[in-house]
Amino acid sequence: MSYYFAIVGTRDNPLFEHEFGTSKAGGDGMARFRDDARHMNQFIVHSSLDIVEEVQWGTGQMYLKHIDRFHNNFISCFLTAGNIKFLLLTSPHPDHSRMSTASMSSLRNSAYPSASTYNPNAPAAEEAIKNFFMDVYDSWLKTIMNPFYSLNQPVKSPVFRARVAAAAKKYL
Repeated sequence: MSYYFAIVGTRDNPLFEHEFGTSKAGGDGMARFRDDARHMNQFIVHSSLDIVEEVQWGTGQMYLKHIDRFHNNFISCFLTAGNIKFLLLTSPHPDHSRMSTASMSSLRNSAYPSASTYNPNAPAAEEAIKNFFMDVYDSWLKTIMNPFYSLNQPVKSPVFRARVAAAAKKYL
């Protein structure tokens, strides 16, 4: 499973981006997006902002859960109190066409969900994504409390990137 995480500012500008893969079920933590589709991740995430803006006023929740789907990609969202959006694009096993028969059979027999069976609304998936967002939110608050950080400016802190990667490894 591959993930693309983006933090989008109040002016719909990207503040932070990070790609990673699953560390669960024997994953190595490396993103496995197809080369011809990798450049589409930012577009897919930003196209879901219209849905986020529609949904955010209808609910008082910060975690909006699964909000959009584009082909085999699922987008989940978390809103901060300052209207900063955390968006997570989940792409379950994009390389089925490149896999050998042996790896496809091992994928089918594994406990890890395949692209056809991945359900973003499953309680375990929702809980993992929510916990990931909560850890990142905690790190985000610590980062923006820095007096040298200006609102809506990209986050370049290696410590923040490491904390996002650690949360991803822990929950996803």
